[in-house]
Amino acid sequence: MEIFRSLHYRNFRLHTIGQSLSLLGTWMQRIAISWLVYELTDSVFWLGFVSFISLSPSLFLAPFIGSFVDGRSKYKLVVWTQILLMIQAGILTLVVFLGWESVTWLCILGFVQGVINAFDVLGRQALLSSLVDNRKDLPNAIALNSSVFNAARMVGPAIGGVLLSTYGEFVCFLMNFLSFIPVLTTLSLMKVIEKPIATVKGRSTWQGLVDGFDYLRRSPHLASLIVIMTFSSLFVIPYTSLLPAVARDLFNGDETTFSWFESAAGLGAMIGAIRMASLKTGENLRYRVMFSALTMGISILLLAYAHYLPSAIFFTVAVSFAMMMQNSSINTYIQTHSMSSYRARIMSYYVMSFQGIFPVGSLITGTLAEAVGLKNALYIMGSIGVIISLGFYIYLRTHLHRRLFKVDYSRWKI
Repeated sequence: MEIFRSLHYRNFRLHTIGQSLSLLGTWMQRIAISWLVYELTDSVFWLGFVSFISLSPSLFLAPFIGSFVDGRSKYKLVVWTQILLMIQAGILTLVVFLGWESVTWLCILGFVQGVINAFDVLGRQALLSSLVDNRKDLPNAIALNSSVFNAARMVGPAIGGVLLSTYGEFVCFLMNFLSFIPVLTTLSLMKVIEKPIATVKGRSTWQGLVDGFDYLRRSPHLASLIVIMTFSSLFVIPYTSLLPAVARDLFNGDETTFSWFESAAGLGAMIGAIRMASLKTGENLRYRVMFSALTMGISILLLAYAHYLPSAIFFTVAVSFAMMMQNSSINTYIQTHSMSSYRARIMSYYVMSFQGIFPVGSLITGTLAEAVGLKNALYIMGSIGVIISLGFYIYLRTHLHRRLFKVDYSRWKI
């Protein structure tokens, strides 16, 4: 089938198999950590704070990592990050097994995981272009990669919810530890040939970072999408950190109810990723970003207003569908419109604006929910989402008008 054309490439097929199994364990662990934090603290602020600690390394390290990754083997980097993540998962499993679990331990291990993930995510994103031989199939590979991630996000929490309510957090953490075995196995079976990238001898990581920023500054079509990603990650996307509170406080639910919301979010995102995989070359991705941002904001407003559990779950699906369409469109546009010698550095700004800014947004969201209440916080976040989409629409129309004006003006030059 055309939608699965990227799977014809052996390396990408192995990558997909390994990631699909590993990500199931990742989402089992995430749901267990979120529920464990809420049980230990009974506070939406601490939910946001633990999320902030675990993802904050992406904010501070991503640009430097992008400069580090350019010109180096992405494949070897991914292998090492997976080994280190397996060790981190093993330590977390041991801590829970010994009964030492606390917010302090979760923050420490979450921060360690965040540092490793900052390298892993960027290395994996940059590696994708080496797993697909034909550049025309790269957008499809990106979309399918997102589909795998979100299929795991849908299935993982569902399985994790059953394991969590039946056996407790320890089993979820153990399953994540074991899930690294298949991903390391598939990585060892790959035969990746990475194209050498010309680098300037003696150039420092800092200078590489400056060069990447200069390139981004000269490319407003890329920079504008980074700005949209930043504001969405700061004020809209962190709604996900409130889902445990939504399940328990708004609908009197338990671990299973929370897993329904997480699975609904995964379902919506998977549908969005499949939709992205089916897009034809030439689609206007920037306008798709604008409409997705609008849909995301409206859906969060409806989620805040929902009085019944089925409708709330439906709107959660809608939010995540729109979020995936927006994020994947930005990702695809950047990877297909940036120069190969700068791609990892530009992707580092994307990772920083998404995973780096998200923890700050989670901290703000948790504080806001404590101050004004959960429903009001969701209303505010949804409204900001609508404003972001309208602002981007104005920018696109203004940018298009200026470009047309310059073209018309040049015709009159002698």
